[in-house]
Amino acid sequence: MPELPEVETVVRGLTPALVGQRIRRADLRRPDLRFPLPEGFVGRLEGRMVMSLRRRAKYILATLDSGEIWLTHLGMTGRFTVDAQPDPQASSGQAGHNSGWALGEPHDHLVIETQSGARITYNDARRFGYMDLLPPDGEVTSKHLKDLGPEPLSDAFDAGHLGAALAGKRTPIKAALLDQRVVAGLGNIYVCEALWRAGISPKRQAHTIPGVRARRLVPVIKDVLHAAIAAGGSSLRDYRQTSGELGYFQHAWDVYDREGAACRKPDCPGTIVRVVQSGRSSFYCPKHQR
Repeated sequence: MPELPEVETVVRGLTPALVGQRIRRADLRRPDLRFPLPEGFVGRLEGRMVMSLRRRAKYILATLDSGEIWLTHLGMTGRFTVDAQPDPQASSGQAGHNSGWALGEPHDHLVIETQSGARITYNDARRFGYMDLLPPDGEVTSKHLKDLGPEPLSDAFDAGHLGAALAGKRTPIKAALLDQRVVAGLGNIYVCEALWRAGISPKRQAHTIPGVRARRLVPVIKDVLHAAIAAGGSSLRDYRQTSGELGYFQHAWDVYDREGAACRKPDCPGTIVRVVQSGRSSFYCPKHQR
């Protein structure tokens, strides 16, 4: 599933094509994704200008000039691509569509055309992604957003917050960091990478982290995320940037998916092992991660 760096990369790729642009046409090719789409979805998008675009946790939020917020979660296989030039060969009058655009890939479920002629396509082979339209004040009350913790790249996420959030937690630190109420947007890959860099075992109890370990862990989490964003995220199977290119951070993984490999920490004689925690693979070095 795309994590924070991948979603941030998508937002940055969509921004030049969408922000300040009016949605001239929306071609919806099915009534649902993971969940049914909001009533009147196309009519509430068409004619609206995108005022801003940002990421919250793993969600993409586009604020429209109507005040509504178009929310997207990419799920496992969802991806947006941007084509700055419309297809001049698009045929007209295709049955079952509300535009005459030529079909692209089989799982292209929504195609947006802006007033500039750019085309933004949402493709989702497994349809685990979803979209919603929130009212102007809906971010505070939305079931998707209201319980999220602070953004890990924000000033609100510091050692004090992390220590307070973990105090008394009798769960492994790996599971605690994946809890979106503790910190928003972290996923399996980047938690593994951060814990490796911080020298903390994913099996360590969360309540032992407040204090010196929290002060060590927070800046490492931020560094890992910044590096992943700069690399365009990590591409495992389906993730692509909006240009269609792969992300490259998987080539910089120090621990994730490296079971049996030598630890890359200088002077560490350890070997990376894999354990399963709550159904998810954790990769770590038992020699220096304690």
